[in-house]
Parts: sequence; structure tokens; C-alpha cells
Amino acid sequence: MGEWMGAVVALAIIAVVAWLMIRSWRRRTKRDETLSAYPVPTTLPAPTLETEVLYVATTPASQPLERLAVPGLAFRGAARIELSPEGLVLRIAGEPPTWLPAERLVAAGEATYAIDRGVEPEGLIAVTWIAHSADPEVEAPQVDSYLRARYPGDPARIIAAVNDIAAAHVATRPDQQQESEASDD
Repeated sequence: MGEWMGAVVALAIIAVVAWLMIRSWRRRTKRDETLSAYPVPTTLPAPTLETEVLYVATTPASQPLERLAVPGLAFRGAARIELSPEGLVLRIAGEPPTWLPAERLVAAGEATYAIDRGVEPEGLIAVTWIAHSADPEVEAPQVDSYLRARYPGDPARIIAAVNDIAAAHVATRPDQQQESEASDD
């Protein structure tokens, strides 16, 4: 009888934990339903940098322990990134491709941890970008997408390429040129 009681208690605990996990994920999905990446353009130029990475997570900027349930970026997996002057394509296994246009890329840098992944110092790459918000009354938030490069030397190459793309686009934004011309008058 004692063995049966132990089994019933163990099953009850497992059921409660599973229910809490499902409830938590549903709340997170509902909370983040207005956020998304951008649709991949139909035509893209040849990438200037392509490499394999492990996609870890997407979180609010500077909050590496708070996962976002952004469609296409909600689950960890093997991925391939393709960088071009127009932006970054992230192809995660089992998910639709994600597009981060150059005008929405902010910067890239090194990180040590995110959600469920802790690595050696500076073992992750944090790509900061501005998410698309379906709610026009809410300002689109900055988010960090964490990647782990598969090959030595790739982290520095990826960070440099993303920062070059982000900086090049900032330098050529028409709204900033108009502001500087207006102040010269």
C-alpha cells in the first residue's frame, strides 16, 4: 500500500509541475503576442557572412534571464545566420526564418549567460535589435538575441559584421540628415 501511495504522490507532484509549466508558457505567449521579428524579404543579396550557430534565446534588452516568446524565436536550436548589408537572417531548425533588417539592428557584443545557458566568459553573442510591435500605442522594445558560435573565430567575425551593418545604417538614416540640415539653417 505504501508503494502505491508514494507513486500517487509522485504523479500528483509531476502533474502539478507540468500544469504550472504549461500555464506559465501560455501567459508568456499571451504577454508577447504583439512582438515579432520581421518577414524575410523575397529577394536578398548574397550574404557577406554565413555561419552555423546555436540559437539560445531572445530576451528584453539587458535582461538575460527573462525569455520572450517571440514567434520563430521562442525555442533554442541549431541555426544558421546569414549577414548582408541589408540585415541578418536567422534560420533556426524547425522554425520559420527570421529577418532582422539593418535599420532595426542596434549592436552586438559578448555575453556570458542567458536563460538556461551559462558558458565561459564572453562565450555568447548578444545581438541587440528593435522588435516589431503590432500594438501601435506601444513603443517597439529593444531585445537581445543570444547566439553561440560553433567555430573558433566566428564570435569576433559575427560581432564585427553586425556592428558594421548597424553603424553603416545609422550613418545613412535620412531622418538624421534632415535634422542636421534643419539645424544648419
